[in-house]
Amino acid sequence: MSSSVQTTIAPYDQSVVCEKQLLSEAQLDKAIQEAAIAQKSWAKVPVEDRVAIVTKWMGILDSEKEELGKELSVQMGRPAGQCAGEIKGALQRCRYLCKVAKDCLADQPRTDTETPNLKLAIRRDPFGVVAIVTPWNYPYLTTVNGLITALLAGNAVVLKPSPQTPLTAESFQRTLETSGLPKGLLQIAHLDFETTAKLAADARIGFLIFTGSVAGGKALAKAAADGPGFKGVGLELGGKDPAYVRQDADIKWAAEELVDGAMFNSGQSCCSVERIYVHASVFDEFVKEFVAVAKGYKLGDPSQPGTSLGPVVSLASAERIRKQIDDALSKGAKNVIPDDLFPEAKAGTALVAPTVLVNVDHSMDIMTEETFGPAIGIQKVESDDEALQLMNDSHYGLTASIWTDIENADSAAAFDKLATELETGTVYLNRADVLDPALPWTGVKDSGRGVSLSTLGFDQLTQPKSIHMRLRKA
Repeated sequence: MSSSVQTTIAPYDQSVVCEKQLLSEAQLDKAIQEAAIAQKSWAKVPVEDRVAIVTKWMGILDSEKEELGKELSVQMGRPAGQCAGEIKGALQRCRYLCKVAKDCLADQPRTDTETPNLKLAIRRDPFGVVAIVTPWNYPYLTTVNGLITALLAGNAVVLKPSPQTPLTAESFQRTLETSGLPKGLLQIAHLDFETTAKLAADARIGFLIFTGSVAGGKALAKAAADGPGFKGVGLELGGKDPAYVRQDADIKWAAEELVDGAMFNSGQSCCSVERIYVHASVFDEFVKEFVAVAKGYKLGDPSQPGTSLGPVVSLASAERIRKQIDDALSKGAKNVIPDDLFPEAKAGTALVAPTVLVNVDHSMDIMTEETFGPAIGIQKVESDDEALQLMNDSHYGLTASIWTDIENADSAAAFDKLATELETGTVYLNRADVLDPALPWTGVKDSGRGVSLSTLGFDQLTQPKSIHMRLRKA
């Protein structure tokens, strides 16, 4: 039987950050019911008024971002100086969602009918109560994708945060209610897995959003399917995101950008760059530049101003990453960053050194299975076709990036061909590991299903209703 108390452990020093009481099934039932009752009134609030509340909330969150960033750093280990930036990014997404909400939620007239006395429209109705299960690695960024869209669309939300970052969910509730969000509309639910599955299955939940592992997504999707009704499920899952550096790329710039794409947040992002393919003609030059940048990281205490790379989230995660690296080394890979350059990265700690492996291939987990750490494999290729085959050789399909001289006509054509044939939800040119709220965030294969952000995000969190109006007798 699981404990009724959830303990959050700081990744850096293994101290206790906080303890939270887990909800019982009866308490969860009450939370869902309160959300459902509050939603009935919220659905009648004009979209403009919902936007005004969220806009006021954004000002509060912005004013608190430094303190909230420090709180986040303690919970999940990212350097404190980088955590406020996550909140700034979340606010950017919210500004876009507020900008497009009214148009996305307004009735959409349809005039393409052969019957002149008909007036047709598509209306978007809220589902009612949306359940959102969030991850620890970017708890502000990932939460707003569903939470703010759901609220603007007229839904209530039951928010189940990661056990690693429970305080972020409580910050959402406190600041939103201070901004005028009706009490009861946003319920925070600290749950064990069994009770989370009951949340997913509950008939009062109109839609479920899960961000996390493939295994977790499959389990909650099954729980939702086994429950009454046929609720929608949005899954934002893992990735093994590739990059391809073509022979005409700006090598120094590409290396700098790709180190950041691979190492930021200790590589703990679903869209981190996790494997790199480099044309043989520039391979040595690229590896040299990449290693030079990676060596410049300072690994250590995330509360210290000079730290640029903090611990991974847990001792277990660090052990799993080291095991993946050791597997590659045992099969012939070579680590081109000296072991003694980062003495802080010791066994028994959550500090993992930046690791750059060459002589890699797809027989190694480092090139095929999600790493979620500051380790990267760089593989030499002879052509675009070889790069494409290897990039698509994955059960994931979240993002991929191409690095080339787009001003060259042949390179532009090559990029267009690669972008068409890559099996991913997002294709980047000369950038990586970034989202734009105007574009849909989606994955294929084991990277998930459904969509968040962009105007399409409102479609996911509302139910279409067809409106037929006959104006007069035929």
